[in-house]
Amino acid sequence: MSLYCEVALPVPLDRTFTYALRGGQQPRRGSRVIVPFNKEKLIGIVMSVTDAPPVGFEARNIEAVLDQTPEGEPAQEPLLSEALLSLAEWIAQYYLAPIGEVLRGMLPLMAEVRRTLYYRITDLGRDILADSLESQAGIPFAAKTKAKLSAEEQNIHRRVLEKLASGEPVKVSTLRTATGASLAVLAALVRKKWIARETAAAERDARRTERFAVLVPEMRLPALTPKQQAILAELAACGGEIALAELRKRDLPSSTLQTLVRRGLVRIDERPAAFRLGGIDSSAGPIRLNEPQTDALASIASALGGAFHAFLLHGVTGSGKTAVYLAAMQRALDLNLASILLVPEIGLTPQTAGLLDAAFGQRVALLHSALTPEERSEQWRRIRSGDAPIVVGTRSAIFAPVPNLGLILVDEEHDQSYNQEETPRYNARDVAVMRAKFANAVVVLGSATPSLESWHNSEQGKYKRIEMRDRVNQRPMPEVELIDMRSEFQQTGQENLFSRSLIQQTQAALERGEQAIILLNRRGYSFAVMCRACGAKLECQNCAIALTHHKPPAEDGLAREGQRLECHYCGYRRTVPARCPQCDSEHLFYLGAGSQQGEERLTEIFPTARIGRMDRDTVRGRHDLERLLARLHSGEINLLVGTQMIAKGHDIHGVTLVGVVGCDHALSMPDFRAAERVFQLMTQVSGRAGRGELRGRVVVQTHHPDHYAIISASTHNYSTFVEKELKYRRWMHYPPFGVLANVLIQSPKLEEAVAWSAILGKWFQQSTPQGVRVLGPCTAPVARIKSIYRFHLILKATSRKTLNSVLRAMLAHAESANIPRRNLTVDVDAQRLM
Repeated sequence: MSLYCEVALPVPLDRTFTYALRGGQQPRRGSRVIVPFNKEKLIGIVMSVTDAPPVGFEARNIEAVLDQTPEGEPAQEPLLSEALLSLAEWIAQYYLAPIGEVLRGMLPLMAEVRRTLYYRITDLGRDILADSLESQAGIPFAAKTKAKLSAEEQNIHRRVLEKLASGEPVKVSTLRTATGASLAVLAALVRKKWIARETAAAERDARRTERFAVLVPEMRLPALTPKQQAILAELAACGGEIALAELRKRDLPSSTLQTLVRRGLVRIDERPAAFRLGGIDSSAGPIRLNEPQTDALASIASALGGAFHAFLLHGVTGSGKTAVYLAAMQRALDLNLASILLVPEIGLTPQTAGLLDAAFGQRVALLHSALTPEERSEQWRRIRSGDAPIVVGTRSAIFAPVPNLGLILVDEEHDQSYNQEETPRYNARDVAVMRAKFANAVVVLGSATPSLESWHNSEQGKYKRIEMRDRVNQRPMPEVELIDMRSEFQQTGQENLFSRSLIQQTQAALERGEQAIILLNRRGYSFAVMCRACGAKLECQNCAIALTHHKPPAEDGLAREGQRLECHYCGYRRTVPARCPQCDSEHLFYLGAGSQQGEERLTEIFPTARIGRMDRDTVRGRHDLERLLARLHSGEINLLVGTQMIAKGHDIHGVTLVGVVGCDHALSMPDFRAAERVFQLMTQVSGRAGRGELRGRVVVQTHHPDHYAIISASTHNYSTFVEKELKYRRWMHYPPFGVLANVLIQSPKLEEAVAWSAILGKWFQQSTPQGVRVLGPCTAPVARIKSIYRFHLILKATSRKTLNSVLRAMLAHAESANIPRRNLTVDVDAQRLM
């Protein structure tokens, strides 16, 4: 029997931790365990087991093994397979991410563990409590801390300390109920070191269940009250049973139901809760592939079940890539192989889920962040058991524990949403390629506008390229009209949000009974609020960013008290002031227009139109999105305005006109990918037009009509754009002709962030090898987010091996210089340099 194991914990440290096993505990590599760490109980993953004791310290005992096979039963496979563990180790090595945090992202099973928070008094807290007991002799409660506390605050603090005085830990809910202390007060006492925070963890049953009221047959009915008769009649009308949740919606009292249960007329059954895949209903019937689709499918299908193969599926918008995906998944199923389909955003999931539900039914599982923890756990278990060999989801779905993985499909592979912006940072597209390589599976990267990195890989022969150059049924590509907004201003003398041509063509489309979409890629009503007198912008108190102006819905009126300013980074909100906070001027000016203002203007211009808006303010969950898309598909909405959420993947046959407003502002961003992103966004949103029987038309408003990205997108010419953009990238040694990393130094204290940046900057000056160029350190483009100050360095190199080596040496130097790992973020292959 092994005596010790190495455990990866979800902490920002690049190492594993040694723990001792107690009698009967025999976890395997990939199993979950609960272990003590500092004063908390954490869930970790066993990376190895050994007989060798640790050197120099005594190992603490493992609290519990969550995935241990009960004695006498056949040994089960570990929760994480060897393939997923190997993938996690690759991610940790490639992206320089702590292995424990990588594994935490792979296991969405937090619903299966109950975490309890406790508080305990410290020695300092006992001293403070002793002072308070002597306060009648004139010693103030907080004399030792020199704190300025009100009488009420002192009373709350005293009650907390008295409740904890016995020395036994007290659960947070019990402590708050007994003392009236808020979480903020308890956190403040922890910072003062008067009390200590501890956690405990234990396994719990996370299975979702539903309770049903079931009519008991062949029972003699006694005298019943009208309410009892109503419940029995409802049950009879529903086939003899009804969910309790549904019964409550019908205003039938639960006390009456309990009376019927006691009298033996009704029983309560508890059953596993059903999961509704959801999505937009698809009843189009069997899919028939045209010749380009058939050829694409043949290339993919011929590689299934063998060695690793990578394909880049380059198909214009409307060429039918989704039909190829569905057919390829069916071929994989025929070979008893599982498939994973990644989509960039939840916004694409309802439509895709509807298609998959129609094609594969209950064999489909869904994974994305809008699911509850219980739903995610349930879906994960279904996938692992083999009940759901088809998985669709956003970037985290690449970690789905599918057995017999044969096919991975990455839709809209160019999309920035595949890049994880939090630790562990990774790009799901690249992880998909590596997962397919580890599993000897096929990976297909699909897009109408492939990323330059993927295109370059196909040029180098790393990926096999499949081309689909025409739309389904030979439908023509939409005609694109460029409106020069500089000329528009000269001719009208006004700075209008919508050009005359866009208004006229939208009106014509609506009169013909067609639908129109207008992209306005900014949230809110106005970008910013500025004082005309002193020039100050109203900024977030936590972030170095201008607050976005939001108005209330039209029915609430437009009074100042109903308006708000909001930070889209941290969520901070405040009312719109009547005067400038800096100079007390009343001359506040609202800059720019967002999707909310666009909706308001369109309502004024087209009063009879049925207008909808799609952005993060109107779509806060998957059900909101499903309802909005259902209204759009049914024709209930005939004019949709929104942010880039409307640009991706939606297939609405009634849309014949697309307007693009303010898309080119991104060209002025300090980002070498700015032109690529503008081209991709324009091409994708243009592709929403003309997907039905009628030809589409696109009106693009721009201040840069001569820019190569705008011209290439307007002529649907990807190759021309790629040729010019790659030329610039080659000159500047940017990806794909070099490798890039962004090192971010963060601290809530400005002086710490500056000092740490200087330490690393000096080290890079002395230690940077040939072939690596370091830019910085300097203030990050967004200098402060959520009260955290940010500085960064950008590293460019010709060799990935060299870059990785330099970054590891930098992390080692940071550790020796006492720079905490949690304050240092390494973003390899950074997609955003913010």
